[in-house]
Amino acid sequence: MSHFQRIAMLILVTAAVVAAVYLMLPPIPQDPAYHEFADTRSLLGIPRVGDVLSNAAFTAAGLAGLGALFLGWFGVPPADARERLPYAVFFLGVALVGPASAYYHWDPGNETLFWDRVFLTVAFMGLVAAILADRVHRGRASGWLCALLVAAGFASVLSWSVGEAAGAGDLRAYLLVQFYPLAAVPLVLWLFPDAMRVESRFIGWAIAIYAVAKLAELYDPELFGLFGGSISGHTIKHLVAALAPVAIIAMMRSWPRSIAYRYTAEGCTALRSGG
Repeated sequence: MSHFQRIAMLILVTAAVVAAVYLMLPPIPQDPAYHEFADTRSLLGIPRVGDVLSNAAFTAAGLAGLGALFLGWFGVPPADARERLPYAVFFLGVALVGPASAYYHWDPGNETLFWDRVFLTVAFMGLVAAILADRVHRGRASGWLCALLVAAGFASVLSWSVGEAAGAGDLRAYLLVQFYPLAAVPLVLWLFPDAMRVESRFIGWAIAIYAVAKLAELYDPELFGLFGGSISGHTIKHLVAALAPVAIIAMMRSWPRSIAYRYTAEGCTALRSGG
């Protein structure tokens, strides 16, 4: 199968999934019960303190990633600006999820949830852009691809928010943005095995970590009871999900140093390397 045939397959699968969601599912409004969290404890005037303060883990992980990317923290080798862009968007989104999610958990509601979801979507789309630029477009399209995906992600959150305000909320687009990559990214890694900087094992770890975090979120009150009211499932979700960027930093540590590539439709070839 040629490179362009693989791209066509990926586009067809994506179109089929989008069509199935919109044809088979009715509009999905935001469930008001979503804003009801198990841990309602307050401390020093901070409501829902566990869920609010645990968001600091996202900010720490995002800043660590930006430091690794631009300052070489943790032994990450340098990359050119074109390759750095989607990773910068990813880590910046993660860093901003911290205050945005803390703002939401301070006063849960659709209006505050908008900001939480905006920056979470930015992070998602930045990482997806990094993977697609590396595996599909051979690093040549990271700028416009990242901008396009971030715009699509923002539009999904904005359309939900505007719809909710008008009494016609619909989460289908946002759910596609959040969950479809969990299935699509492994497909991309399988269809396009040639890699410059994106290694499947680290992406697999990031996806697995996020899946565990979502599972903890699903069992928020059960875990709160299991741990004797000391920590809730949603707080655990924040702490676990913040480890996903750590997997990406670990992948960046393994990036080749001082490598130039020749890009072709069928693959990429290293021209030189150094320590």
